[in-house]
Amino acid sequence: MILCLVMPTVVVGGVLLFPNRYGWLGACVTLLSCLPFLLRLRADGWDARRLVLLACMVALTVGGRFLFGLIPGFKPVTAMVVITALSFGPEAGFLTGALSALLSNFVFGQGIWTPYQMFSWGIIGLLAGVFAGPIRRHYPLLAVCGVCSGLLYSLLMDSMSLLLFNDGTTYLALVLTSLPATATYIVSDVFFLLVLARPIGKVIDRLQKKYDLNAPETVDRT
Repeated sequence: MILCLVMPTVVVGGVLLFPNRYGWLGACVTLLSCLPFLLRLRADGWDARRLVLLACMVALTVGGRFLFGLIPGFKPVTAMVVITALSFGPEAGFLTGALSALLSNFVFGQGIWTPYQMFSWGIIGLLAGVFAGPIRRHYPLLAVCGVCSGLLYSLLMDSMSLLLFNDGTTYLALVLTSLPATATYIVSDVFFLLVLARPIGKVIDRLQKKYDLNAPETVDRT
């Protein structure tokens, strides 16, 4: 559903609605981002306590971006999205990434880049949730996840130029010139994942066990 609905909306909307109607595009991406999660919520019977935990993760993700707002590219957003996906699944990971981009950009600034950030962070959360099993069983794989997440985010955001201007040369130039920024994304993602995954994961595990929230298999944090 995400690949068949959200991605075409970002691609087509980015071309047709640029530059003045990005608000409509952001609203469409937001609604489509919620659909898979709502379907899973209905199927799995999520209760209010688990929804509160997810809302807290979104709030922490947005707050982390504010806290490190003065440091370009060095922010814990991706790490928090991945941690959420590991604990709550791919749908929740996608929703957290999309909502965190939208909400934090009310401070950092909304623009045509907002839907692309929503999709980029969302797809990172989705993939982290899909591969949550191996990552939870082998804690060092978080570093690999951080490298892949930083690289994927940079490539997806650079693709905005390819969709808007239909110029492969421009895209290649952006990829090459953005290598320092990509390196910063990778370093920050690895750093925050290794620092935050263990303490936050343990807190989530305790809360899930305390309130009988049917937590997924926990990470091997030894």
